[in-house]
Amino acid sequence: MANITFSEGSGLNDSIYGKSQAPLRMMIENRAEAYEEKSILKEVFMMDESKHWAEKYTSLTAMDGFDPVGENGAYPVDGMEEGFTKTLEHVTWKNSFSISREIIEDGKLLDLKKKPMGFVKSFYRTRENLGAALLGAAIKGDTAVKFRGKKFDATCADGLTFFHTAHKSKVKGAVQSNQFANAFSADALAYMEAVMQNFKGDNNELVNVVPNTIVIPNDASLKKAVFAAIGADKDPTTANNGYNYIFGRWNVLIWNYLNQYISSSTYPWILADLDYNNEYGGAIFTDRTPLDIRSTLDENTDANVWRGYSRFTAGFNDWRAFAVGGITGGTDLGIS
Repeated sequence: MANITFSEGSGLNDSIYGKSQAPLRMMIENRAEAYEEKSILKEVFMMDESKHWAEKYTSLTAMDGFDPVGENGAYPVDGMEEGFTKTLEHVTWKNSFSISREIIEDGKLLDLKKKPMGFVKSFYRTRENLGAALLGAAIKGDTAVKFRGKKFDATCADGLTFFHTAHKSKVKGAVQSNQFANAFSADALAYMEAVMQNFKGDNNELVNVVPNTIVIPNDASLKKAVFAAIGADKDPTTANNGYNYIFGRWNVLIWNYLNQYISSSTYPWILADLDYNNEYGGAIFTDRTPLDIRSTLDENTDANVWRGYSRFTAGFNDWRAFAVGGITGGTDLGIS
């Protein structure tokens, strides 16, 4: 997220309001910085910036590769074509708060802090919730989610739900699944990793997905299972404590915002290659206009009014960056 921009209206430079502007601005900036540091959204989603009304995301299918032609042989002609595309249209977001003249005159520091801190928290909470709502819809197999009264698309570029058992290829290749039924376990993690490493692109080529991150809701049983599986270099299930090859290779993201957007009594877990996601755009959060805050004087009430304006959106493009487990109706990993 880019820096917050501030502007002040007329009438705010007098002795009553002028001295309050800088401290309030500092509170907002400090709170924003603290919130960004704790955000899971920027870890799960590819954060993009835009200068347009909407952004179109696509890919190019792979070339077939080099051919042996012999000495002085002619160059073969290879080619690429556009893969599936996804367009994300930016949405305008607004909010405001006001501080009475009496609070400023009386120098009530606690009251002065509450509103600006709550204001910036609400902005970042909105962004975090939007991302979690979209990912939650994808986990449930929904094609869209209604968030703050607006419908957001939860399908990816091939037109299917982001997590699906039959993703299509644009040119050639069999359907592929990134939605699995198996509950989390050390074996399920190992098998899902292997499946993802074999994901193929729209021309049936290996795309070199290398899963590196586990994303889960804030659930005690899931956390216990995940850290038990990846937290020791020896396999506790074997008599001679064989080497645990999934030890020490995972970044674990526990996203408490996700809890409210998944079905109750379910335990989904997500495996992701966040490097692939950032390179090819799997889950995308795009900013058109950073948070723009205006401070003005309401001449009718003498209140100091702070208004926030921003434009951003989120959605899904390339499903190959992610896979989910623990989903009823998902593909079985075939653990032996």
